[in-house]
Amino acid sequence: MSLMQHWALMGGAIAAVTAAVAWIADMRRERRPHLDQVGFMPWTGVFFLALFLAVLLLGLGAKAWLAQ
Repeated sequence: MSLMQHWALMGGAIAAVTAAVAWIADMRRERRPHLDQVGFMPWTGVFFLALFLAVLLLGLGAKAWLAQ
């Protein structure tokens, strides 16, 4: 496994975990009991950005891995 594959797959895995955490946090924010207590973190945007990076990096890592 080359260094590029390693970094792409590790970055994709970290981005996927970040997307999962942001998704859970966004679901918790939508179901909060007190609607006046609004947080400052844009969880939906964090989720979409992390998911995009995860798909992109895992796709590049898989492409390089299968090209061997």
